Amino acid sequence: MNVSKKKLILQYVFLLLVLISCHKEIKSEKGGIDLISNVYFDASKGLDKIQNFHLSKINYQNDSIIEMVPDLEFPEMTAATYFIKDSVFYELENQKCPSLFSEIKKKHRPRSVYNKARGAVFTKEPLLNYRNRRTLSDTVLFKKNYKRFEINSPWSYTRYYIYPTDTIFPYALYSEVGRDYRGRIERIDSYDKKKDIFVTLQLIPRNHWDDTAKEIFEFNHFVKNRRK
Repeated sequence: MNVSKKKLILQYVFLLLVLISCHKEIKSEKGGIDLISNVYFDASKGLDKIQNFHLSKINYQNDSIIEMVPDLEFPEMTAATYFIKDSVFYELENQKCPSLFSEIKKKHRPRSVYNKARGAVFTKEPLLNYRNRRTLSDTVLFKKNYKRFEINSPWSYTRYYIYPTDTIFPYALYSEVGRDYRGRIERIDSYDKKKDIFVTLQLIPRNHWDDTAKEIFEFNHFVKNRRK
């Protein structure tokens, strides 16, 4: 895949992605999320021209996040690893060596998550045209019940799938939607009418950590208990 085409694809995917902090009464203490996207070209002619992207592997324990960004060309390889805390992130250079969070903060320069260009995208911007949404009937997808709404404009059509739940992750796709619909967005389907490109974005929760994140979290837990 050439560089220009890759950038074009990511522009469409990133328009769907908004990852921002949220605080509610019931929080998931531990787990992970995979952000997966499928991009279909010439969508009106069929769904044969497709590119799959594993955009991000997010692992969290309370409000500490380890994000691993798969390489777009070789998804089995990790292109970058980040430690995210509050509104800043630190890039980890040695992914194979577990690091103390306190040492990471000392050795690495903190940068705003809103300036992070790879992996999950953080932004403070609200959902565009959210006031013009139209509520759809509930549906069942992958054996899960979802609430839905759509936003239609002259240039695009987007459909959002919200999973009703009281369990809240330490981040959310469009927090205003989560508050209004009392759940979390787990899927977004968007069609660019002019470019004839159809993009799906899936937020897939999991209970376990990736191996690299598991080593980092357990190492920090071990050192913390040892110092008590």
